[in-house]
Amino acid sequence: MWTADHWNDYEIIDTSKGEKLERWGDYLLVRPDPQVIWDTPRKHSGWRKKNGHYHRSSKGGGEWEFFHLPEQWSIGYKPLDLTFHLKPFSFKHTGLFPEQAVNWDWFSSIIKRADRPVKVLNLFAYTGGATLAAARAGAQVTHVDASKGMVTWARENAVASGLSDAPVRWIVDDCVKFAERESRRGNHYDGIIMDPPSYGRGPKGEIWKIEESIFSLVKLCARLLSDEPLFFLINSYTTGLAPAVLSYMLGVTLKQLGGRVTSDEVGLPVTETGLILPCGASGRWER
Repeated sequence: MWTADHWNDYEIIDTSKGEKLERWGDYLLVRPDPQVIWDTPRKHSGWRKKNGHYHRSSKGGGEWEFFHLPEQWSIGYKPLDLTFHLKPFSFKHTGLFPEQAVNWDWFSSIIKRADRPVKVLNLFAYTGGATLAAARAGAQVTHVDASKGMVTWARENAVASGLSDAPVRWIVDDCVKFAERESRRGNHYDGIIMDPPSYGRGPKGEIWKIEESIFSLVKLCARLLSDEPLFFLINSYTTGLAPAVLSYMLGVTLKQLGGRVTSDEVGLPVTETGLILPCGASGRWER
């Protein structure tokens, strides 16, 4: 498993009964997690002294309950000198997926080793964690997300990280349609990152279902790779897409490029047990 274990400002303290107790900077949150199927004693005091608790509804969705939690606060990822604004919003999220830091570290080292100009395309780019990591490493980045609010949030994170002048194109668009236009325009990238949701809608109501759409998007994006590409990263939070499935897709799509394909679960350490909580999977191709 690839483990994001270089955080100082974030920590999973404990997990039990379908929930995880997390520290986000100075604040403690309790959020549901479908992977937590065990019923272990909740001995840590944070379970009782939490600042926010997302209660899942049996009818779907849920709502937040707050205890002295600000509307917005920030944490940093010190290995890459990045700062992220956080705020609790719909469906339990805070605006950051900390487990992705293990992938930020991976492709950042590739970009730095290239010792040449590097262009990166980040699709389903959310609040910009991967975009800022690639920009910090020296890449020119095209950041694409269908949500105007998420792109605005990502730009705020860029300012907070001292990257307001970094060479980033901020695009609000349906990711598939953008990639199709880039192909027609003949634009190419040295690295591609995609973090697709299991289900989503584009700005004009376009429906995205990962199992039905991901392979065609991977094939489309393969055509966007430069003559000397460096990496291709796919993230998945869908349990039906095992790491080996991601490897297979990359393997059959990028076979002519040679290189190396790897895949694994992505996880975060749990302080109380010393174990690793799985948080999805990633597939990587590297030249």
